[in-house]
Amino acid sequence: MPEGVTLSRSRIRVLIEDGQVSNMGKVVTDIKAKVSPFQEWQVVLPVAVELDAQPEDIPLDVVFEDAHLIVVNKPSGMVVHPAPGSETGTLVNALLHHCGDTLSGIGGKKRPGIVHRIDKDTSGLLVVAKSDAAHQGLAAQFAAHDLERLYRAVVWGRPSAVDPRLAGINGVRFEKGNVVRISGNIARHRTDRKRMAVVKDAGRHAITRARCDESFGPTDRPVASLISCWLETGRTHQIRAHMSYVGHALIGDPVYGSRRAVPKNALSDDGLTALRGFPRQALHAGVLGFVHPVTGEDLRFEAALPADFDGLLTALRK
Repeated sequence: MPEGVTLSRSRIRVLIEDGQVSNMGKVVTDIKAKVSPFQEWQVVLPVAVELDAQPEDIPLDVVFEDAHLIVVNKPSGMVVHPAPGSETGTLVNALLHHCGDTLSGIGGKKRPGIVHRIDKDTSGLLVVAKSDAAHQGLAAQFAAHDLERLYRAVVWGRPSAVDPRLAGINGVRFEKGNVVRISGNIARHRTDRKRMAVVKDAGRHAITRARCDESFGPTDRPVASLISCWLETGRTHQIRAHMSYVGHALIGDPVYGSRRAVPKNALSDDGLTALRGFPRQALHAGVLGFVHPVTGEDLRFEAALPADFDGLLTALRK
């Protein structure tokens, strides 16, 4: 393809199957067709069509932006992409307004290049491609797991490398620095389609590393802990599903968490109220690092904890 026209294999395949590729003037729709020297091929790139989503003037916390990509600090409660039941008020709606005509025709549609997502009620950093070249470059880094992604979370109990219960769970091992490594395939739950599950012989490979940074409650049996999580892979609900799998579900998680009994006097009244009343999963994408897909520059961004998350920690520390 000409310089500056960056197309993925899947996009080229669609163009072939749609009759947009011809050999010596004859349309070829067979993706297995042979190619010989000196043949003249033509690839027609259709004009990008407008996305059904409409631009909306929604404030964005922009951490970084250039001609190729934009990094935003997404608030909890915002859906990334329009879907049935959430057609408006999404990050895509906001980006269509913010970026205007600077968006390219990624995948044949004029839209922001969503290369990864975070859940509606998870806050934190998200990178979005504005050009085809950035989209393909970022997608390649995500596919190779060649990025830095650190999350902060508050979980029930205390995940620790000295916990014999954790040592007996399949897929769990311990690394230096009191890091718990969780390896377990993730697939859609068999009966509850809204949640994911850790499975043995299906799903997609997933690895999460977690380290306890601070605990709250009695030293010998903490009620909750602030942890850091590193993603080696990026599967749907990965941290939430993995931490629930090892018995340390996220505080406030309506899907994977559950209300637990708290020993009397284990926390202050403020701490107990904050713990039981936190309205979302306590998860924040705090660090995002990657190589700029066009300039080759090393980029690394940090986003402070949002007010509700910080308030939860303040109450638990009392």
